[in-house]
Amino acid sequence: MPNHQRNLLSTALATGLLMLAAGAQAAPQDTATQPAGTPAADATELDAVVVTGIRRGIEDAIDTKRESTSIVEAISAEDIGKLPDMSIADSLARLPGLTAQRFGNRPQEINIRGFAGDFSTTLLNGREQVSLGNNRGVEFDQYPSELVNQVLVYKTPDAALVGQGLSGTVDLRTVRPLSFAERVTAVNLRADMNRLGDEDEWGGRGSISYIDQFADDTVGVAVGFARMDNPTQGRQFESWGYDNGVLGGANLHAIHGTNERDGLMGVLEWRPSDAYHSTLDVFYSSFDKEERKHGLQMGLVWGNGSNLVGGATNDTGTMVEAHWEDVKPIVARSDYNAADDRLFALGWNQELRLNQDWTVTADIGHSSATRDERILEVYAGLPDGGRDTVDLVYNPEGFFDFTLGQDYSDPSQLRMFDPGGWGVDRAQAGYLKDFEVTDELTSLRLGLTRSFEQGVLSALHFGANLTDRAKSRASSEATLCATAACVDNVEMAIPEQYVLGNDFGHFGLPGVIALDALGMLEGGVFQLWHKDHGDIDNKNWRVNEEVATFYVQADLDAMLGSVPVRGNVGVQVVDAEQDSTGVATFQGVALEAAATRGGSTTEVLPSLNLSFELPADQVLRFGAARQMARPRMDDLRANAAYGFDSQRGILSGSGGNPELDPWLADAFDLSYEKYFGGRGYVSAAYFHKDLKTYIYSQTTAFDFRQLPLGPLPPGLPDGWWEGEYTQPVNGEGGTLEGYELALSVPLELLWAPLEGFGIVGSYSETDSEIEPLGPGSNEPLPGLSRYVSNVTAYYERHGFSARVAHRKRSRFLGEVQGAGGDRTKVYFDGEAVTDVQLGYTFQSGPLENLSLLLQVNNLENEPYRTIHDGLSERPHQYFEFGRTYLAGISYRF
Repeated sequence: MPNHQRNLLSTALATGLLMLAAGAQAAPQDTATQPAGTPAADATELDAVVVTGIRRGIEDAIDTKRESTSIVEAISAEDIGKLPDMSIADSLARLPGLTAQRFGNRPQEINIRGFAGDFSTTLLNGREQVSLGNNRGVEFDQYPSELVNQVLVYKTPDAALVGQGLSGTVDLRTVRPLSFAERVTAVNLRADMNRLGDEDEWGGRGSISYIDQFADDTVGVAVGFARMDNPTQGRQFESWGYDNGVLGGANLHAIHGTNERDGLMGVLEWRPSDAYHSTLDVFYSSFDKEERKHGLQMGLVWGNGSNLVGGATNDTGTMVEAHWEDVKPIVARSDYNAADDRLFALGWNQELRLNQDWTVTADIGHSSATRDERILEVYAGLPDGGRDTVDLVYNPEGFFDFTLGQDYSDPSQLRMFDPGGWGVDRAQAGYLKDFEVTDELTSLRLGLTRSFEQGVLSALHFGANLTDRAKSRASSEATLCATAACVDNVEMAIPEQYVLGNDFGHFGLPGVIALDALGMLEGGVFQLWHKDHGDIDNKNWRVNEEVATFYVQADLDAMLGSVPVRGNVGVQVVDAEQDSTGVATFQGVALEAAATRGGSTTEVLPSLNLSFELPADQVLRFGAARQMARPRMDDLRANAAYGFDSQRGILSGSGGNPELDPWLADAFDLSYEKYFGGRGYVSAAYFHKDLKTYIYSQTTAFDFRQLPLGPLPPGLPDGWWEGEYTQPVNGEGGTLEGYELALSVPLELLWAPLEGFGIVGSYSETDSEIEPLGPGSNEPLPGLSRYVSNVTAYYERHGFSARVAHRKRSRFLGEVQGAGGDRTKVYFDGEAVTDVQLGYTFQSGPLENLSLLLQVNNLENEPYRTIHDGLSERPHQYFEFGRTYLAGISYRF
């Protein structure tokens, strides 16, 4: 660790202890002057629950947007433990310029203004959070919505916003108990049902929140617990790709699973005087996901001698009907997939006012995450090299329907072995992949503020922040074999005790055998042959980062003629050191012991935000900044895999690049907002980002004589050492620009008889000139939907409430987990998702404050679709997970 970071650590810890002592010393003299029952001095109207419900949440969010000096979007809880949607990601996806990428039936990754999740950062109570995936993008379904009180999305940064992203920064905030004037307890109970076709799966979720104040309202406590037990089901079509428009092969699966999540939040707040304020907060989430899949895999164009007899082609050149004979392989496959996730965050913030002019703050935080993931698959097929006939027809819903000649539901007609020959030199009757991801980040922040009563400057902020982060990924893979030698392709009879059933009913197939893959593994049915391969070694890496951020910011409060102007101007200096430890392999064999490589960067990030308070409750905002995003974690890995490319007859290799510089962009934003007395607003915004650099994979000439290769493959030509190496590099950027229109209007403003009715909506359009694969490439920017729209219509009056919300995004390129466990890019078709909510809250009597709720998510059963070649007629993945119904009660006292 550099010396200046050691000094910063020592200073922050020493200051924290001194501030704590000073706060304790100040307590006796000031608490007597604070009236009993009075909230803390910094209590905000946002957190004070006076009126609950849809409109209160909307008005609080509008108030936050109105008062901010940056361009922000906000979400506020309708009541304690109740955000307006089932998940944080659902709520975020309704904000102007934001979209959600669904995984399964859950929105998980948030795209801001056309950028994938790796370009944004997520904070919890102002502190940077780690992630459970391979990179930096946070999975928002890890955070129970019942435990989050407010979400802020910064579209323009200021210098004091540490950990900011290039596309935006999402700050999740928990409650502050001293912002409440009394004790509050809230209980929420929900039953949910997922319906797909004629099948129903039942689950539930519940939460309890407790907020209280003690010691003449100088000590506040908030505790929340949320649990979700949510069964899932679905059907999945996945193509192997297309050869000149002809389906190359397909995977067909039925899915059943469970999602169990427990979340815990705690806050201890102490304000013994107006001079000292301490807040300790903790957050924990445990999310266990389990999924069982069964179905068929079949090779057509890319099968073993499959014969296309005839078919029909549409005007896009896609074969939409086909008859195949001698099809092999057709694999009856059963999978068991599981992920155990743990997320923990702890933070301690202290603020000490030295006098009327000077305030010092210290903040210490820690965030950690672990994921243990297992992907297990077992195979069965027709014995004695059996082949089959296949008829297929394209279904306009986005998949193919199949008719097969053989019965794959009867275990007596199938055998367990390697029907596809996928094991090459091993008889592969199944495959096992285990992954582990760990991510830890510790942060230390020290700030000093000078306040001014008069003049153009209202405050000067000085600060430093240190983060120390380590992220690693470990992979272990094995072939499942019938014999210890794992060579003979022995055909095993299927043990009866591991047959779970044979129902299917999807994609034209009435029945397919389902096997207990986990039970077979644990029951010793297979022998494990652990695999060592360069691709597997490439999945094992560790990346370390130490980032020191220094900032100075001036808050502005002045008059430009008769127009009040608020804002800030400042600069960050970000000094980063990074390194990674990894192994280089040649033909799957390590060349030497693990080595550590790395680099360092220093970036200067100026920023400016101005808000012009125009007459008639109008605001004109301008923001300009240099913005930054750290490189992807897997791009920073030191691993490298080299080998002989037999098809091209050259040596080649690929790997990461620990010396990468970050993404950088110069950005400016312009926003016009018209408010209607704090109850509604309309806005129009324009944004422009000029990326100065973009990270993409580049292949360059490589001299293999610099590597200790040892024995070389026979038959290498003269000049064999002249090969190629592919790695991520910093290349040219490009521009991205767009506009956003938004409104939130209670309709009684237009016509009094419409009291209680309202509309919230937005539309955004984004254009990109960025070439993510380098100059001359035409692949779109990952995460970018050119057109995005959201509309919510609501009614709330006399205790009754109703809401219909519809969000829509156009086609985009996203990332999913590929067959090898790494991230892979796929095209998502456009989607439109509709949710409905009805509720009633008793206003008086013995049931006062009791609320009833009925909610339907994904009302129209919108599937999750990805496509090939940008053509809807060439489906890649089709996931259908049904609609989810929720019914429940809430009680607040």
